[in-house]
Amino acid sequence: MGERYMTVQIRIEDLERAEQIAGLLELNYGLGVRFPGDDEIEAKADALLTDDPASSGDGPFVALGRDDDAETAPGPLHAPLAALPANAPAEIVAATLLLAANGYAVSRAPRQEPDAEERPHLSAREMEVLALLAEGAANKVIARRLDISVHTAKFHVASIVTKLSAANRTDAIATAMREGLVAI
Repeated sequence: MGERYMTVQIRIEDLERAEQIAGLLELNYGLGVRFPGDDEIEAKADALLTDDPASSGDGPFVALGRDDDAETAPGPLHAPLAALPANAPAEIVAATLLLAANGYAVSRAPRQEPDAEERPHLSAREMEVLALLAEGAANKVIARRLDISVHTAKFHVASIVTKLSAANRTDAIATAMREGLVAI
């Protein structure tokens, strides 16, 4: 049984970006690409990339924001399979179009900020140790700077790792940065 040839139609204002995305689709995924004005434009494409969701048509489409839009606002009757910001990397746009052409809907769960109660509570001393950890300080350096024993420094580091549910001190620093406990 032969492979089905899939096509994507690109209708965006930025022609240079359209060509870049088309090149990625053809080279990386073997998808045919059509632009407005092509002879076979009337034939239905497997997916459509548009920066004007109001004129998206009936088929599956990916909405790409415009630089002058704060957000892509699809029309109420036609929801996109994915909505991407105007500055989304061409590789992401191409991969999203491949998913859309194969019938997948792409969604991104809204980012939820943890409640204050969910955030781990670190003591003032643990916050000092965490700040030094973020600077890359070893246990001996932490002990010297805070005028505590190396054993106590190790204890504080272990406590921080546990409270942040981290695998190790490096993971603890990354978690602390994500949660805003430490500045980059």
